Amino acid sequence: MARALIKEPPKAETLGTKLNAASIPVTLDPCRACPNPCDIDIDGEDGGGYAMRDSNIDPHLRYAHEEWPSTKFFDVDLTSDMLGSVKPYYRQVVISTGKNDWQKEVTEAKDTLAFHLNEVHASHVSKADSEKWPAKDAASVPGVFEASSTTRLGILNGSHHTTCQDHTKETVLIFPDYKVVTNVDATVKGAEALWDQILNPAVGRAGRSVPASLVKSWTLPYQAVLLLCSHKRRDARCAIAAPVLKRALTSSLESCGWEVHDQVDDPECSEEKAVEEVPESEREATTLQHLKALTTPGGNETKRALVLYNSHTGGHKFAGNIIIYFPNGTGVWYGRVSSHEIAAVTKTITEGRIFPALLRGGVNLKRPEGKTLIDW
Repeated sequence: MARALIKEPPKAETLGTKLNAASIPVTLDPCRACPNPCDIDIDGEDGGGYAMRDSNIDPHLRYAHEEWPSTKFFDVDLTSDMLGSVKPYYRQVVISTGKNDWQKEVTEAKDTLAFHLNEVHASHVSKADSEKWPAKDAASVPGVFEASSTTRLGILNGSHHTTCQDHTKETVLIFPDYKVVTNVDATVKGAEALWDQILNPAVGRAGRSVPASLVKSWTLPYQAVLLLCSHKRRDARCAIAAPVLKRALTSSLESCGWEVHDQVDDPECSEEKAVEEVPESEREATTLQHLKALTTPGGNETKRALVLYNSHTGGHKFAGNIIIYFPNGTGVWYGRVSSHEIAAVTKTITEGRIFPALLRGGVNLKRPEGKTLIDW
């Protein structure tokens, strides 16, 4: 009864107008290009669970639609307005654990990097400052913010394994900086080193030198990174949704010619120097050069996506939840994504436009007129 009293979320056209007015690139193409219910298979037989695609739709986006399992634990909120359900942050870290489920509050798990990093950040930045919301104006869109407008740090655990030979040291991904950081001790000392060198709000994307530090960082070598919440001990809905979405995303992106990875490449094996090995006066320019090269890979180079599971990010009632990061520092938060909307997610990755009906919020989304999310 309570659910019936909730008003319907804004229509895609209404949201699209608002996003356009805020200089956020959108498309009003349908999020779902298959019938509802999706009960026609690829050979025209009923009940197969495949989408028979419209002849005008890119044939690369033709794939099986795996339905959610029938379970009392998968009750998704389909009526509330989810735009604005993202808390602003200046950086978000994803810590290597090799798992897809964690303690309910990862920052309360003693003797972990998530715990120590949360404590270290709180010792440097007051809670009042870190939770201060960015100033709003007439063109503000709820949940959409610039990373520079806040000092809140988002701390997540990820499914990737550490790339370090010493498995007691963690490999940490940093967004929207789009960096991979290695040799981070899961101790107070390790958290302090990471914060001082990389995460201090006063430190730019290229980081800063810290004498005797073993922490090293590189640009992530992917055209897109996708984070799927799978945190079962926080909410079963995300744990149910994440593997379904991962299979659908992998199939969809591979059909578009992309490679899909679920583990981070060891940056020590790349030809790129660690940022810390570049002269300090050249680091910002070198980092920018590496990031821009990812956006425009040369020749016939295959585009690559990294897909990881992550711990709770909020909004589990809007499962499935996906965060998409691009090399230029853009981060898109989508909710209510099922396998039927994966075609829309794929188009956001390949064409750089928002599907308003899926948007929960995002970081650094605004673009000059005519630019897409992929453009610099």
